[in-house]
Amino acid sequence: MAAGAPTLWGWVVLGYLLGSIPFGYLLVRVTGGGDIRFKGSGNIGATNVARTSGWSVGIATLLLDTAKGFLAVWLTEHFSAGNIRFMMYAGLAAILGHIFPVWLKFEGGKGVATALGVFLAICWPALASAVLLFLLVAIFWRYVSLASISAAAALPLLVYLLYAPGHAPPTAVSVCTLLAAVMVIVKHRDNIERLLAGTEPRFEMSRKK
Repeated sequence: MAAGAPTLWGWVVLGYLLGSIPFGYLLVRVTGGGDIRFKGSGNIGATNVARTSGWSVGIATLLLDTAKGFLAVWLTEHFSAGNIRFMMYAGLAAILGHIFPVWLKFEGGKGVATALGVFLAICWPALASAVLLFLLVAIFWRYVSLASISAAAALPLLVYLLYAPGHAPPTAVSVCTLLAAVMVIVKHRDNIERLLAGTEPRFEMSRKK
Protein backbone atom coordinates (compact mmCIF):
# COMPACT_ATOMS: atom_id res chain seq x y z
CA MET A 1 0.00 0.00 0.00
CA ALA A 2 1.33 3.40 -0.93
CA ALA A 3 2.17 5.78 1.90
CA GLY A 4 0.57 9.21 2.24
CA ALA A 5 2.27 12.37 1.04
CA PRO A 6 3.65 13.43 4.47
CA THR A 7 5.29 10.03 4.86
CA LEU A 8 6.66 10.18 1.32
CA TRP A 9 8.27 13.55 2.01
CA GLY A 10 9.99 11.84 4.93
CA TRP A 11 11.76 9.56 2.46
CA VAL A 12 12.90 12.63 0.56
CA VAL A 13 14.40 14.02 3.78
CA LEU A 14 16.05 10.65 4.41
CA GLY A 15 17.45 10.81 0.87
CA TYR A 16 19.11 14.12 1.72
CA LEU A 17 20.55 12.73 4.96
CA LEU A 18 21.89 9.64 3.17
CA GLY A 19 23.45 11.84 0.53
CA SER A 20 25.04 13.96 3.25
CA ILE A 21 27.13 11.07 4.61
CA PRO A 22 30.70 12.17 3.64
CA PHE A 23 32.21 8.79 2.90
CA GLY A 24 35.35 10.21 1.30
CA TYR A 25 36.05 12.37 4.34
CA LEU A 26 35.37 9.47 6.74
CA LEU A 27 37.43 6.88 4.85
CA VAL A 28 40.48 9.12 4.57
CA ARG A 29 40.21 9.91 8.30
CA VAL A 30 39.88 6.23 9.24
CA THR A 31 42.86 5.22 7.09
CA GLY A 32 45.06 7.85 8.74
CA GLY A 33 45.09 10.31 5.87
CA GLY A 34 43.88 13.29 7.85
CA ASP A 35 41.32 15.77 6.54
CA ILE A 36 40.73 15.30 2.80
CA ARG A 37 39.45 18.89 2.62
CA PHE A 38 43.06 20.06 3.02
CA LYS A 39 44.52 17.65 0.47
CA GLY A 40 44.73 18.00 -3.29
CA SER A 41 41.72 19.89 -4.62
CA GLY A 42 40.04 19.77 -1.21
CA ASN A 43 37.08 17.86 -2.62
CA ILE A 44 35.63 14.93 -0.65
CA GLY A 45 34.77 12.94 -3.79
CA ALA A 46 36.34 9.77 -5.14
CA THR A 47 38.67 11.46 -7.64
CA ASN A 48 40.48 13.59 -5.06
CA VAL A 49 40.51 10.70 -2.57
CA ALA A 50 42.13 8.43 -5.18
CA ARG A 51 44.68 11.09 -6.11
CA THR A 52 45.74 11.78 -2.53
CA SER A 53 45.06 8.57 -0.60
CA GLY A 54 45.40 5.77 -3.13
CA TRP A 55 43.19 3.86 -5.53
CA SER A 56 41.72 1.46 -2.94
CA VAL A 57 40.34 4.28 -0.77
CA GLY A 58 39.19 6.08 -3.91
CA ILE A 59 37.29 3.06 -5.20
CA ALA A 60 35.71 2.49 -1.78
CA THR A 61 34.57 6.11 -1.77
CA LEU A 62 33.14 5.75 -5.27
CA LEU A 63 31.19 2.62 -4.36
CA LEU A 64 29.79 4.04 -1.12
CA ASP A 65 28.85 7.39 -2.67
CA THR A 66 27.10 5.49 -5.47
CA ALA A 67 25.37 3.20 -2.99
CA LYS A 68 23.84 6.04 -0.98
CA GLY A 69 22.24 7.50 -4.12
CA PHE A 70 20.88 4.09 -5.13
CA LEU A 71 19.61 3.38 -1.62
CA ALA A 72 17.74 6.70 -1.41
CA VAL A 73 15.78 5.84 -4.55
CA TRP A 74 15.35 2.15 -3.74
CA LEU A 75 13.91 2.80 -0.29
CA THR A 76 11.49 5.37 -1.65
CA GLU A 77 10.42 3.01 -4.42
CA HIS A 78 9.87 0.20 -1.92
CA PHE A 79 7.81 2.24 0.53
CA SER A 80 5.86 4.31 -2.01
CA ALA A 81 4.67 1.49 -4.26
CA GLY A 82 6.95 2.76 -7.02
CA ASN A 83 5.90 6.42 -6.97
CA ILE A 84 8.32 7.74 -9.59
CA ARG A 85 7.76 11.36 -8.62
CA PHE A 86 8.94 10.83 -5.05
CA MET A 87 11.69 8.47 -6.21
CA MET A 88 13.05 11.33 -8.29
CA TYR A 89 12.65 13.79 -5.40
CA ALA A 90 14.55 11.45 -3.06
CA GLY A 91 17.29 10.91 -5.64
CA LEU A 92 17.65 14.63 -6.25
CA ALA A 93 17.75 15.17 -2.48
CA ALA A 94 20.57 12.61 -2.16
CA ILE A 95 22.63 14.43 -4.80
CA LEU A 96 21.90 17.72 -3.06
CA GLY A 97 22.98 16.16 0.23
CA HIS A 98 26.30 15.05 -1.23
CA ILE A 99 26.96 18.51 -2.65
CA PHE A 100 25.75 20.35 0.48
CA PRO A 101 26.19 17.91 3.41
CA VAL A 102 24.78 19.10 6.70
CA TRP A 103 27.61 17.30 8.54
CA LEU A 104 30.38 19.32 6.82
CA LYS A 105 28.86 22.80 6.97
CA PHE A 106 27.30 22.30 3.52
CA GLU A 107 30.70 22.00 1.77
CA GLY A 108 30.70 18.68 -0.06
CA GLY A 109 31.53 16.95 -3.31
CA LYS A 110 30.34 17.38 -6.87
CA GLY A 111 27.58 14.81 -6.89
CA VAL A 112 28.79 12.59 -9.72
CA ALA A 113 29.03 9.25 -7.91
CA THR A 114 25.79 9.84 -6.00
CA ALA A 115 24.03 10.69 -9.27
CA LEU A 116 25.45 7.45 -10.65
CA GLY A 117 23.61 5.51 -7.95
CA VAL A 118 20.40 7.51 -8.36
CA PHE A 119 20.13 6.92 -12.11
CA LEU A 120 21.22 3.32 -11.80
CA ALA A 121 17.94 2.90 -9.91
CA ILE A 122 15.89 5.22 -12.15
CA CYS A 123 17.02 4.31 -15.68
CA TRP A 124 20.00 2.01 -15.99
CA PRO A 125 20.18 2.07 -19.83
CA ALA A 126 20.60 5.87 -19.78
CA LEU A 127 23.11 5.57 -16.96
CA ALA A 128 25.09 2.91 -18.85
CA SER A 129 25.23 5.17 -21.92
CA ALA A 130 26.39 8.10 -19.80
CA VAL A 131 29.09 5.94 -18.17
CA LEU A 132 30.29 4.85 -21.62
CA LEU A 133 30.57 8.49 -22.66
CA PHE A 134 32.41 9.24 -19.39
CA LEU A 135 34.92 6.46 -20.05
CA LEU A 136 35.54 7.51 -23.64
CA VAL A 137 36.23 11.11 -22.66
CA ALA A 138 38.35 10.09 -19.66
CA ILE A 139 40.43 7.63 -21.70
CA PHE A 140 41.09 9.97 -24.61
CA TRP A 141 41.63 13.21 -22.67
CA ARG A 142 42.36 11.98 -19.10
CA TYR A 143 40.31 14.75 -17.53
CA VAL A 144 37.85 13.32 -15.03
CA SER A 145 36.17 16.71 -14.76
CA LEU A 146 35.58 16.92 -18.53
CA ALA A 147 34.27 13.34 -18.55
CA SER A 148 31.90 14.12 -15.67
CA ILE A 149 30.63 17.31 -17.30
CA SER A 150 30.09 15.51 -20.62
CA ALA A 151 28.17 12.65 -19.01
CA ALA A 152 26.04 15.04 -16.93
CA ALA A 153 25.22 17.17 -19.97
CA ALA A 154 24.16 14.12 -21.97
CA LEU A 155 22.12 12.47 -19.21
CA PRO A 156 18.83 14.44 -19.59
CA LEU A 157 18.63 13.52 -23.29
CA LEU A 158 19.62 9.92 -22.61
CA VAL A 159 16.93 9.55 -19.93
CA TYR A 160 14.36 11.16 -22.23
CA LEU A 161 15.18 8.68 -24.99
CA LEU A 162 15.72 5.52 -22.94
CA TYR A 163 13.41 5.76 -19.90
CA ALA A 164 10.43 4.54 -21.93
CA PRO A 165 11.49 4.22 -25.58
CA GLY A 166 8.83 5.60 -27.86
CA HIS A 167 7.16 7.52 -25.04
CA ALA A 168 8.03 10.69 -23.15
CA PRO A 169 9.00 10.01 -19.51
CA PRO A 170 6.95 11.51 -16.67
CA THR A 171 7.53 15.23 -16.20
CA ALA A 172 9.11 14.68 -12.78
CA VAL A 173 11.73 12.41 -14.35
CA SER A 174 12.68 14.91 -17.05
CA VAL A 175 12.72 17.95 -14.75
CA CYS A 176 14.64 16.28 -11.90
CA THR A 177 17.17 14.79 -14.32
CA LEU A 178 17.78 18.22 -15.80
CA LEU A 179 18.17 19.73 -12.32
CA ALA A 180 20.61 16.99 -11.32
CA ALA A 181 22.69 17.62 -14.44
CA VAL A 182 22.73 21.38 -13.82
CA MET A 183 23.84 20.90 -10.20
CA VAL A 184 26.72 18.63 -11.20
CA ILE A 185 27.87 20.96 -13.98
CA VAL A 186 27.64 24.08 -11.79
CA LYS A 187 29.74 22.34 -9.12
CA HIS A 188 32.39 21.87 -11.82
CA ARG A 189 32.60 25.59 -12.62
CA ASP A 190 36.17 25.87 -11.26
CA ASN A 191 37.17 22.88 -13.37
CA ILE A 192 35.57 24.48 -16.43
CA GLU A 193 37.64 27.63 -15.86
CA ARG A 194 40.83 25.56 -15.55
CA LEU A 195 39.97 23.52 -18.63
CA LEU A 196 39.53 26.70 -20.64
CA ALA A 197 42.79 28.07 -19.25
CA GLY A 198 44.66 24.82 -19.89
CA THR A 199 45.59 24.39 -16.22
CA GLU A 200 43.29 21.52 -15.26
CA PRO A 201 45.38 18.57 -13.97
CA ARG A 202 45.02 15.26 -15.76
CA PHE A 203 44.05 12.28 -13.63
CA GLU A 204 46.89 10.32 -12.04
CA MET A 205 46.56 7.76 -9.27
CA SER A 206 48.70 8.29 -6.18
CA ARG A 207 51.05 5.49 -5.18
CA LYS A 208 50.90 4.63 -1.51
CA LYS A 209 54.28 4.10 0.07
